[in-house]
Amino acid sequence: MFLTPEEFNDNSTSISRYTFYDNLDKETLKNYLLQAVIESFVDGILVLTPKGELIHANEYARRICHKLMPDKIKNSYQSMANSQRLTFNVLPEDIWRVCECLIESRELFPNEKIVIESEVKKSDSLKLRIRAQWLELESNRTFLLVTLEDLNQTSESIAIADAKKYGLTDREAEVWVLRRARLSYQEIAEHLYITINTVKKHMKNIHAKQMTVD
Repeated sequence: MFLTPEEFNDNSTSISRYTFYDNLDKETLKNYLLQAVIESFVDGILVLTPKGELIHANEYARRICHKLMPDKIKNSYQSMANSQRLTFNVLPEDIWRVCECLIESRELFPNEKIVIESEVKKSDSLKLRIRAQWLELESNRTFLLVTLEDLNQTSESIAIADAKKYGLTDREAEVWVLRRARLSYQEIAEHLYITINTVKKHMKNIHAKQMTVD
């Protein structure tokens, strides 16, 4: 059984972690290590049965699912997600739709390893890539492995890395982060309270620096 993130990260015990691990059986230790790996992922991770029953979700996945839920059931979802008793009835529609496509694809192509992807835009601040694939375990049990990628966060991380790589100024970095997020010159100008011509000037400098480095 998985521990909650709070229990897993609790350092209040006086017993050293090494002593603690030494006293665990092999299967329990594997569960601890598996949970540590899942919680460390940048993306949201969901493990589901083919019927949509939740086996595990990392903290980031629970937060994303909460954002995707209709307001009228967010409160009930939150309590269920925290206890990890999420069922098909409250799984966000956008996620389950991708899972259904994967399930249907197995009926058509039973011997193929298929990955189903879909991009969902709920608002300017919430753009997701949902990816579903089969997870086959040694016990011959089959689950759905769903990853939830925040495209805004991915774009921002790439833009920040570009800023360091090309030696952009702070203002150029701000412009580039917004441009990577697919904002128009007009939207960038309004967001940063500058003129469109200033945006164009910054973009020209950015491209010049990129050409110099590349």
